[in-house]
Amino acid sequence: MITKMKKLTFLVYHKEYELFLQKIRELGVVHIVEKQLGEMDDDLQQFIQKRVLYKNMLQNMYAWADKQPDETIYAEKSADVLTKEYEELQVRIQDLNQQLPAISKDIAQMEMWGDFDWQSVQRLEKAGLYVRFYTCPEKEFDEVWVKEHNAIIINEQGGVIFFMTVTSQAVELERESLRLPSLSLSELRQKQAKTEEMLSQAKDALKAFCKKNYRTLEKCSIQLEGDIDLLKVKRNSREMAEGVVVLLEGWIPEDNQHEVQTLLDNSSVYYEIRPATREDNAPIKLKNNAFTRMYEVLTKMYGMPDYAEFDPTPLVAPFFSLFFAFCMGDAGYGLALILLGFFLKKKMPESMRGMMNLVITLGVFTSVIGTILGTFFGVNLFDLELPDQLKQFMIVGKIGETTYDKQMLLALIIGVVHICIAMLVKAIGQTVRFGFKESLSAWGWLLLVVGFIATGGLSFFKVISEDVSTWAFIVIGGISAIGIYLLNNIHRNIFVNIGAGVWDTYNMATGLMGDVLSYIRLYALGLAGAMLGGVFNQLAFMVNDAAGPVLGWIFCGVILIFGHTLNIAMSCLSAFVHPLRLTFVEYFKNSGYNGKGEAYKPFATVKNN
Repeated sequence: MITKMKKLTFLVYHKEYELFLQKIRELGVVHIVEKQLGEMDDDLQQFIQKRVLYKNMLQNMYAWADKQPDETIYAEKSADVLTKEYEELQVRIQDLNQQLPAISKDIAQMEMWGDFDWQSVQRLEKAGLYVRFYTCPEKEFDEVWVKEHNAIIINEQGGVIFFMTVTSQAVELERESLRLPSLSLSELRQKQAKTEEMLSQAKDALKAFCKKNYRTLEKCSIQLEGDIDLLKVKRNSREMAEGVVVLLEGWIPEDNQHEVQTLLDNSSVYYEIRPATREDNAPIKLKNNAFTRMYEVLTKMYGMPDYAEFDPTPLVAPFFSLFFAFCMGDAGYGLALILLGFFLKKKMPESMRGMMNLVITLGVFTSVIGTILGTFFGVNLFDLELPDQLKQFMIVGKIGETTYDKQMLLALIIGVVHICIAMLVKAIGQTVRFGFKESLSAWGWLLLVVGFIATGGLSFFKVISEDVSTWAFIVIGGISAIGIYLLNNIHRNIFVNIGAGVWDTYNMATGLMGDVLSYIRLYALGLAGAMLGGVFNQLAFMVNDAAGPVLGWIFCGVILIFGHTLNIAMSCLSAFVHPLRLTFVEYFKNSGYNGKGEAYKPFATVKNN
C-alpha cells in the first residue's frame, strides 16, 4: 500500500536557515519538493561530476583491492589527494603497458638479425666502412650485391632474405635500408624484462593503494552525496520579503508527523501541514508486509505508482511467485533454490539478505507447484509408486479423450484470472480517482468479460440450462454495451461515444486474445525444463550402464550435477524474465497502471550502507 503523505510549507528567517536545514537533515524524514530551476549552477555541476568520478574510482578500487579493502579510514586524506595519487598510478601503468608492445615489436624485428653488438658496427663505421641493413623477397635478391657491396645474408624466413652490406663508400642499393632499433637483442630482452617487472610493481602499488584507501574515498563520496543533497535543497528554496525569509516545501509520511511537528514547534519557524490530495504529485513510499515487501523491487523496476493509483505490489507478489514456479515446474529445483538461498544468506552482506529471502520464497513456491505438476529433478512423479492421495493433487496428462494438455489449460485459466483481476483493478481505480460516472466503460468491459466467462463456464458444466445461459448472455451484453458504447464519456456527444466504443471493441477483441495466449509461455517453459531434466537423467544412466560399476557412477554423478545445474540456471533466467513480462505488459496494461510516480527520498544525512 501507499503511505499517506502530508504537505509541509516552511517560512524560515534567513539567518536561521542553515541551522534549520541541519535539524531537518538530522531528522531525515522530509522529502523536499524539487522545482524546475533551469540549468544547474557551476557548484552543483562540479559536485555531480565529482560524484561520477568517485563512483567510477570506487568500482575500480574495489576490484583492485580483491573485494577486501582495509577498514581503516584516514581522516587526514582528502578526496582530491587520493584522486591525484590514483590517477598517477594509473598513468604509470598505462605508460608501461604502452611501452611493452613497442619493445616486443623491436624484439621481433631484431630476432631476424640475431644478437649482435652495436658497438662492433660503430667501430666499423669509425674505420671508414659503411654498414647498411636490407630485406627483400628471395627472388629479387641480386647476387651482384655480394661481389660489389659485400652483401652478407644474415637470415632467411618465409621467402624473405635479411642481409647487410659493408662498403668503403656510402652506396645505397635500389631499395631503402632499414632502421633497426638502437639496442641489441639481448639488451631489448633485458629492457622487456625490466619493464614487465616495473609494471608488476606498479600494479602491486596500485593494489596496495586501493586496499588501503578505499574506505577513505568511500567516506569522502558519502560526504559529497550529502553536500549535493544540501545544495539541491538550497536551490529549491525561494527567498521572500527581499531575502528576509526563505520559503521551502516538502512532504512527510503521515506516521512521522508528530516528530516533525515537535521539531517545528521548538523552532522559530512558521509552517503549515495539510494532507496530500490525489491531485498532488506527492512522493511515494510503499508500506507492505514482510512477504509483499520482497517484491517491491519489481514494482520499482517498472516505476513507482502515482499517488492517486493503487500499489500493485500486493497483487504482483503472489502472481509473480506463481508464474515463476510454473516456469520452473520442478519440485527438486525448488528445493535447490531454498538451499541456495539459505547458504547465500549467510554469506551475503546485510543489504542483500532481503534478496535471498525472495530466492527462498520462490523456491518454496516452486517446490509446491512442481509437486502439483508432477516433476522432481526431471523425474515424472506420476509414474512412480506414490500414494493415490498424493497423485490426485497432480495436474498431469491430457484432458479426457482430447489431445489438450491439462497444464496448458491451467496456464490459460491463470492468464484469464490474472487479466480479469487487472480489469477489476482498473475499474476500481478509475472509480476512486474520477468517480463512478467517469468509469462506466471500464465497468462495462469488466462485466462483459467476467460475465461471459462465468456464464460460459456454468453452461459448459451444465450448472445452468441453455435457455438461462442465452438470456444471461443477452442481459450481460446489453448492460455492458450501455457503458461501453453510450456512456464511456458522459461529457461527449453520443455518436462520438459510439465511435470510441467501436474502436475500443476492436482493441479489446484483438488485445485480449493475444494477452491470454501469452500465458501459454508458462506451460511451454515448464515443459521445456522438465524435458531437458529428463534428457540429462537418461544420458547419465546410459553412461552408467556403459562405463561399468565404478566409472559409470562417477560419470553419472558428473552428468547429473552438471546437467541439472545448467538446467536450473537457464530455467531461473527464463522464469524471471517471462513472468516479469506478463506482469509489466499483460497485467499493467489491462489494469491501467502507469508507474510514473516519484519515489520518496527524504533529505537526510547520507550513511554508509
